[in-house]
Amino acid sequence: VIGVVIGKTDVRGFPDRKNIGSERYTFGFTIRDSPNCFINVASWGKEHYIRSLSESFRVGDCVIIENPLVQSKEAEREEKFNPATPSGYKLLLSENHSMVKTSSCYEMDIKLLSLLHLPVKDPQDYYSLGDIVANGQSLDGRILNILAAVMSVS
Repeated sequence: VIGVVIGKTDVRGFPDRKNIGSERYTFGFTIRDSPNCFINVASWGKEHYIRSLSESFRVGDCVIIENPLVQSKEAEREEKFNPATPSGYKLLLSENHSMVKTSSCYEMDIKLLSLLHLPVKDPQDYYSLGDIVANGQSLDGRILNILAAVMSVS
């Protein structure tokens, strides 16, 4: 799978239920290879593997993923912790079987980089800030998608 990284989580550690006293580590990222197709990728493993994998690329890099495990996603559970994707699947990376490399193909990079700034939500599924201010009471308790741009940071 070749795509541009459009999102990435931090590395987190969790107690390993199988090996009491040790930890398993994880991080995830989302890649996109066309305007309508993007998928979440998860990696679990030992701290050294997960940290080095996470540090090997960043958002905006084009990556090649070799030998991922393809799994059906549990939509309700998956999208609680990860970005919603149009795919019914997710990719899992394994220390023993999978590999992630940054792409150096210039033509592919240009094509994929154009996808980096496309919204991941339907353009008809956004509220403007004006709509939210005007209809605030009726929107109370609902989850809303907002498309905004940062004008300045200070």
